[in-house]
Amino acid sequence: MIILGIDPGTVRVGFGVVASEKGVLACVARGILPLPPAEGSARLSGIERELELLLSRHRPDRVGIERLFFAKNKKTALAVAEARGVLVNTILKHGIPLVELTPNEVKVAVTGSGTASKQGVAKMVSLLLRVPVSSLLDDATDALAVAIGASQQPLY
Repeated sequence: MIILGIDPGTVRVGFGVVASEKGVLACVARGILPLPPAEGSARLSGIERELELLLSRHRPDRVGIERLFFAKNKKTALAVAEARGVLVNTILKHGIPLVELTPNEVKVAVTGSGTASKQGVAKMVSLLLRVPVSSLLDDATDALAVAIGASQQPLY
């Protein structure tokens, strides 16, 4: 099974592609979607276009995406929600099962604790997938963690 994990954002959208076979996980790809420097609707269009390419390249069996759980800055939260809406809509247009996880659910899935630190999550992602995450941006590491969490969820 191929699982795509997405860490939504406005400036950077992290992605991680994980293969799961007989309970063993392996990292297939990871990174940041290349987005245009434009703002507003042009950026949202770029997010859709890049996700379309990613979906066609990896053909995931399911996609996990992080829920917007809490935001101190309302302007940032609104922009991330818009980007997340484009991501979710694009995934659903392709008919791919979608798993939505809160940050705490991702932490529990990866570390066993909903209060784990970012560094603790990154360390467990590195151990579970046998890849060094020190050279990755947080967004790609977070997306791999989302993919790991999505791999454990039942589909309804």
